[in-house]
Amino acid sequence: MKKNTLVIIFGILGVIALITIITISWGVSQYNGLVSAQENVNSQWANVESQYQRRADLIPNLVSTVKGYATHESSTLEGVVAARARATQVTVDPANLTPEKLQEYQAAQGQVSAALGKLLMITENYPDLKANQNFLELQAQLEGTENRISVERTRFNDVAQSYNKSIRTFPTNIIAGMFGFGKKPYFEAEQGSNKAPEVKF
Repeated sequence: MKKNTLVIIFGILGVIALITIITISWGVSQYNGLVSAQENVNSQWANVESQYQRRADLIPNLVSTVKGYATHESSTLEGVVAARARATQVTVDPANLTPEKLQEYQAAQGQVSAALGKLLMITENYPDLKANQNFLELQAQLEGTENRISVERTRFNDVAQSYNKSIRTFPTNIIAGMFGFGKKPYFEAEQGSNKAPEVKF
């Protein structure tokens, strides 16, 4: 009788140990998966910042080139420089990326886009500038960078969505809640981008 009781007790302890090992192994696997997804978001955020930095680096040369032809457009040139300065001061730690911080970052970058738009509009009044090889090259680089920014923002939204989905899906959401994995915000369309531009001939 005692021998059978010991076998049953060891059997129960063995099952409990097996369940504990499987549970810990599953938890570690889920945790590591969440860390990997979070690192993907952080890495993609770095790609977004890199493209915005590339644009910021092009601005001084672009302003300098335009200044040589359009000296009396000083308010527009100063606006671009000021917007660039404000945008480069707004930094975001991807580990603490909140909707408010992303909105602030996006607003600062939007001001740069608007200022650059005004700058490029005034160049229409200067045929010599539009024919300047340096200006044409800078303009092409700027257009390419704007495209890269758009691509990297879309990729960021994709990896953020994948991460957000994983932290909300049962049973991974249990591990996410235990270890403080929070939701990541998305880039949103610029205000007014839902309206088609008016074209006049």
